[in-house]
Amino acid sequence: MASLINKELSHICDTVNNTGSYRILRGRVNGVGYSPDARLMPYLELVGFGSAALTRTFDLRYDLISALVERWRPETHTFHLPCGECTTTVEDAALQFGLPIDGDAVTGVIVIAEPAALCYSLLGASPSDAEFTFSELKFTWPIANFQHLSDNATEKELVCVARAYIMHIIRGVLMPNSNNNKVHIQYLPLLADLRSVHSYSWGSAVLAILYRELCRTIKPNAIDMGGCLILLQSWALYWMPFLASVSHQPYVYPLFIWMPYRRPEIATIIPSSAYVDSHLWCTNAPIISFNVVEWYHGDRVLRQFGCIQYIPDPPMQVGEEVHGKNKRGRHRQH
Repeated sequence: MASLINKELSHICDTVNNTGSYRILRGRVNGVGYSPDARLMPYLELVGFGSAALTRTFDLRYDLISALVERWRPETHTFHLPCGECTTTVEDAALQFGLPIDGDAVTGVIVIAEPAALCYSLLGASPSDAEFTFSELKFTWPIANFQHLSDNATEKELVCVARAYIMHIIRGVLMPNSNNNKVHIQYLPLLADLRSVHSYSWGSAVLAILYRELCRTIKPNAIDMGGCLILLQSWALYWMPFLASVSHQPYVYPLFIWMPYRRPEIATIIPSSAYVDSHLWCTNAPIISFNVVEWYHGDRVLRQFGCIQYIPDPPMQVGEEVHGKNKRGRHRQH
């Protein structure tokens, strides 16, 4: 199957590169810009973001991403090719970032009654009016306030900084918005008790946002694309190794550059915890991130997991009433 996908998408990419008739989408990745202090790593490991915190951002290949969008089908949440269907899966979220894919849905209260008080309680500081708009923080604020830790930082201060770092990873790298450089504090209450953060299905939430953005950008008037584009690109290069740069660097985890998961020298560096919920890779289930609800159809891409592909059931739909919830209506509505 991989060779057939390679041939088809190679043709698509060549077409995009050689003609000016196709639109080239643009995206955004707001990397943290600095590595976490070593004292934060125990907290990041505790919540399941230890590997994601080490992810490096890289240049996005927008011609490739745009070519993939042209083959996306919102009914099935898969890329339709002459040789069959394929898609980014929860396996990719688990093995690329080490994020949990089983657990509670990533959801909660979107409208925060007292956002400044919440920030002070969980981050130890409150943003100014210039850094805060409609429950969203500019990325510049956590960087300016939490990048440098004092040598005698208390445990409470370390926890606050860890929360700020996770917030930036979530909205800057894993679930970025297509058109701004802000992080919504709706995620902050989920980080109140660091011991329970790992109980959320963060991997499926990342995939839900990516699916929603793929569904949105198939519209001809779309220009910018959000979602975890580094995951999408890395997945694409897994299926199209002829497009991947040959790396002479030692293999390290997380797999933020293209690497085939099943090669022995790669499999040995992926932590066993990433495979704990591997029985869910082929499942069919809704995946959720607050107002975003999408269906995951693992049964349509069984060949990606080394299984025989049978005729799948008709795809499940969440309905336009749910699929249309985009938080772009009036403040405190929709």
